[in-house]
Amino acid sequence: MSIKPLLGFLSLLACLFCEGAWSQTASTGGLRAWNAHPDGYPVTEAFKSFIADVDKGTNGKYQIQLFNNQSLGDQTQALKMFKEAQLDVAEFNGGPLSNFAPGLKAFNLPFLFSSSDHMFRHLDGKLGDNIAVRIKESGFVVLGWYDGGSRSMFCSRPIANIRDLAGLKIRVQQSEIYVSLVKSLGAIPMNVEGKEVLDSLQTGKIDCAENNLPYVEAQGFFKAAKYFYMTNHVISPEALVISTRLWDKLTDGEKAVFATAGKKSAVMMRTLWKQRVEAARENLSKQGVVFAPMQDSAPFISKMGPLYGKYMADPLTSKELLSIIGN
Repeated sequence: MSIKPLLGFLSLLACLFCEGAWSQTASTGGLRAWNAHPDGYPVTEAFKSFIADVDKGTNGKYQIQLFNNQSLGDQTQALKMFKEAQLDVAEFNGGPLSNFAPGLKAFNLPFLFSSSDHMFRHLDGKLGDNIAVRIKESGFVVLGWYDGGSRSMFCSRPIANIRDLAGLKIRVQQSEIYVSLVKSLGAIPMNVEGKEVLDSLQTGKIDCAENNLPYVEAQGFFKAAKYFYMTNHVISPEALVISTRLWDKLTDGEKAVFATAGKKSAVMMRTLWKQRVEAARENLSKQGVVFAPMQDSAPFISKMGPLYGKYMADPLTSKELLSIIGN
């Protein structure tokens, strides 16, 4: 069998498997869940803990089947499925999620937070509660805030300063802020699915992408992009969410179980995340990855002026921005 028919046959089997799994889940009254990461990744392990706690807390009434590692598609596809009631629970990155929940956009602005701890001081407080209310109006009930990590540029060529990024093709999430960020650097934002990033780097379709260290390690992107420019340009949250339509059907007791399990899983994820970042940095260094620190962030930050101005003028985000900047 030639390679193309074989790939087609395997794709058909995968679709049949997913459809069969979904039919079985629906027939047993279970829930469908999605996340982008493989087994062993902090998000996936925390998600599994959440699933176990919900199962136990509801005496098996709500059993959640997890489709992880982008097995049903990337985040853009999964968000669409979530909105179309094909998914009940999911863990989404703040960038793509903000397209559906504009109130979250402020948390994706470059250089807004100095660290994850700084970010969570806001998210775990009143501001996070206010954001959660806005997201609920868009169909997402936040059960836990996860750590999206500190994002930097990784490229197939050496990068020493932001001038080196001008004219390069950089893959970014399909979020208005990320696209604007790349354009402000004089670079070209590229729409490439997560599963295609490695191949796109290898073939030259893109020159760079941006993400956090553990994700680059887990997906093997370092095999084609050995140069990490440590911009730490975005520190943003991820969210464990349940659909509003399902949430509204739960009893008060069941809501308490889901909420408690979500917060517990968020604490677990953040702990695992810190450990994974340290391990990823060490492993990537052994794999020959070259880390170049950003010596002066001022030129980068100065280019973000128009982007900040736009969101400061937007009533959906200005209040959150003023609160964060003021504290």
